[in-house]
Amino acid sequence: MLVLGSRNGFSAREGIDALCGEYVSTWTMFYPSRAYSRGFQGSIFHFEDFSQKKIHSWIEFNQQTLKSIKNIMPKLTVDERINARLLRTQILFELDKWEKEAPHNNSPGFYSGNIAQAVPRVLNSNILMPGEKVKLILQRMEKVRILCEAGKQMLEDGSPEDLRRSIRTLERSAAFFEDRLPGRVKEWLEPLELEKFTSECRNTSNEVQSLLSFIKDKIEPNLTLSDSPILGREKYAQKLKLYTDSDLTPGQLEKMAFKEIQEVRKIMAEAAVAYLREAYPDRDIPDEYDALVNAALRDMEENRPSTEQEYLLKLRDFAKLAEDFVRKKKIATIPKNQTLSIELAPESAGPSARIGYVRPAPSFSPNPWTTWFLANIPDSFPEKEREDFWRSFNFHFKKFIVIHELFPGHYIQSKITRENPHPVRILFPYGLYSEGWATLCERVALEAGWDNGNKLTLLAQLRKRLENANRAYTSVQAHCRGWSEEQVLEFSVKTSLLAPQFAKSLWGRLMRSPMQITSYFLGYKKFDEIYEAEKKRLGPKFRTLDFMDTILRAGPVPIDEFPAIFATRQN
Repeated sequence: MLVLGSRNGFSAREGIDALCGEYVSTWTMFYPSRAYSRGFQGSIFHFEDFSQKKIHSWIEFNQQTLKSIKNIMPKLTVDERINARLLRTQILFELDKWEKEAPHNNSPGFYSGNIAQAVPRVLNSNILMPGEKVKLILQRMEKVRILCEAGKQMLEDGSPEDLRRSIRTLERSAAFFEDRLPGRVKEWLEPLELEKFTSECRNTSNEVQSLLSFIKDKIEPNLTLSDSPILGREKYAQKLKLYTDSDLTPGQLEKMAFKEIQEVRKIMAEAAVAYLREAYPDRDIPDEYDALVNAALRDMEENRPSTEQEYLLKLRDFAKLAEDFVRKKKIATIPKNQTLSIELAPESAGPSARIGYVRPAPSFSPNPWTTWFLANIPDSFPEKEREDFWRSFNFHFKKFIVIHELFPGHYIQSKITRENPHPVRILFPYGLYSEGWATLCERVALEAGWDNGNKLTLLAQLRKRLENANRAYTSVQAHCRGWSEEQVLEFSVKTSLLAPQFAKSLWGRLMRSPMQITSYFLGYKKFDEIYEAEKKRLGPKFRTLDFMDTILRAGPVPIDEFPAIFATRQN
């Protein structure tokens, strides 16, 4: 049981440090696989124990820690309060998961997923010797058998699709343990050792099949949960409050986002007029909104790649230009040595291959390397499909996205966050921070003259800003107001001028990540307000470099804490 510092003569600071340290340590032991993925190398020697006793202890530990935070919160400094808030939010996430969602009771996929990942990570480890791998695999097979038994004791319900996926996964896992695993390790073992190992594999496969039979016989006939990913207004409101650590309601978010959509549409029209007058001084400017904006957007989309290799080389050039620009304009302090690769997203990434992603180094890993996988479409695809794709990912769009993704956006943010002295900020970052920060970087760079004030690059960024507001607005509509995929798509394309490639992926993202997809809009609005307030507060003393570096050094903390941070650090 965690002991409160305040009850033992400790200061409030010692209390929050103790709470955070104890929580991080306990978290890594409860989620060893997740901890390993975050860079805790020693966690590979452990595997999840999701028995009823362990889950109950985890819930109790979270409840006790939450009470401890409440007791010391009034005594904390700004930095200490930030850590306490992040820890509190993480605890509330955990309690929501284990008490309300209860995957151990309501998701066959919870068990099949953990079973499927038990051994491959050990087999593929580059830090373990063969003998260590065999020993760990034997230990993990024992844990798998215990997990199978826990599933038969605790699993009560599920949804049809989750159940179907879990059945397929368990069937593959059973075959893996019995048929393929012995062959993977046979060169590491003597014949007698291999015989014993094979017997353990067979026993594990039998336990997996026993859980599979239980799911088919006891759970499948009595399913009551829905496959629908729609949250509904009440659940959406609860998750929004938790995600933002605020009292923001779905109705307030809806109004904010719709207001932004209207405002940005107006600014886009003004930007389109400015561009068309400059590009075509002898032509009449269209009066109708769609004709006006689309005329400029068509020109923007014409400046696009035609092949994968052209695209890759151009983006690598953009990255170097962005790094040099941020340094020269003193927008943010850029570390001297970069640990970055830029590559095309592989087709094996699935839907992510069409939207791109940054894969930062695990937060606590000694290897700091980051890769930006560019949204991509193979040259072998049909011409019309490739043309639509490259229109969406035109060079004007990518010219500001390189700021968002790399300098001084996600890459620099994650690179500097790795060095943050507060582990709780690294492990449990504030949800709105990352995308809010990267979107703020777009604005700051363009205001500083990025791409020489190119009007089409500005228009591309405004279109992205409109898309960000649309994501938040349609998230509410889909989950709280019953909008169908067709309604979301129609509004997004006609009103929010969404590019074809982003329209294709929107519904899936709304369903998979209904909270995260709001962070582009919400995070940016919060940062933008603070940016304007700091410029007003400091007047001629305001320096962009100081502002941006303070945000980066603080780490991914609740954005509404930055006024207090600036008040203590920038005078």
